Amino acid sequence: MPTALITGITGQDGSYLTEFLLQQGYRVVGMVRRASTHNYERIQHLLDKITIVQGDLHDQGSLLSLLEEYKPDEVYNLAAQSFVPTSWSQPALTGEVTALGVTRMLEAIRYVNPKIRFYQASSSEMFGKALEVPQRETTPFYPRSPYGVAKVYGHWITVNYRESFGLFAVSGILFNHESPRRGLEFVTRKVSDGVARIKLGLANELRLGNLEARRDWGFAGDYVRAMWLMLQQERPEDFVVGTGETHSVRELCELAFGHVGLDYRDYVVQDERLYRPAEVDLLIADPSKARARLGWEPTVSFPELVRMMVDADLERWKAKIASGQLVR
Repeated sequence: MPTALITGITGQDGSYLTEFLLQQGYRVVGMVRRASTHNYERIQHLLDKITIVQGDLHDQGSLLSLLEEYKPDEVYNLAAQSFVPTSWSQPALTGEVTALGVTRMLEAIRYVNPKIRFYQASSSEMFGKALEVPQRETTPFYPRSPYGVAKVYGHWITVNYRESFGLFAVSGILFNHESPRRGLEFVTRKVSDGVARIKLGLANELRLGNLEARRDWGFAGDYVRAMWLMLQQERPEDFVVGTGETHSVRELCELAFGHVGLDYRDYVVQDERLYRPAEVDLLIADPSKARARLGWEPTVSFPELVRMMVDADLERWKAKIASGQLVR
């Protein structure tokens, strides 16, 4: 039974990856930071099947101890300060976790067992002000946020350890991937949750920033399969993972509101305070390498994803109303 260590296991990707690895017969160890309260909502249904351990990407010693004790065959580094707007208000913290945290984990692997296979969660935000359309593995990076800059560091330090020390270390340059488990601060979930609340009479407007920003959105459950496939190859390589389609925030709103029989123009309010200081206007993947080398294809279309998220938020709010937690 192979063992996988996942940092960021309580997040969206961590929960889907855990489910997938359990199906593949893995023993899963999830690293979480010590806290007085725990947020295990996304993995609550998995807690009796996995091992949760305390560790911190700020603390080199804790990483060394975890690798020595649990002896993972694979490490998936999904932990990060991952919300782009927060990276402007907390740039140093973003750099410490999202950039230097990668170095600490790689150094721990090099010291404890260089045969451990390492996956780094890179991001399409590294392309930022895209210098090529669509974006592929060879497209130059032009990050437009502290988060994007930190991810570029994490990406290149992974390449550096691979080339300097012969580690099986890869980066998955994943484009936006969403699900009903996405955090409420992200625009897709903000829209699906807003639509549900408006449909149920719990709200009367939805405030958003730039409606013309375009992204390559896919289903997170599909993307964790690509992470695993990268670590099963004969040699380590980096891959762009996305759908190869791009959609605007406006299209997202049109589909989400339309799914419940509403017109988004009656409810969406553009708020300049929600615009980014430096906008990323267009991201679209060229996933041809992943399709050819990994045999990976997305299985959920953009309209299906939007409907899935709206339906999940509708059910969540209906359950709250039915339980008496909310009164309309």
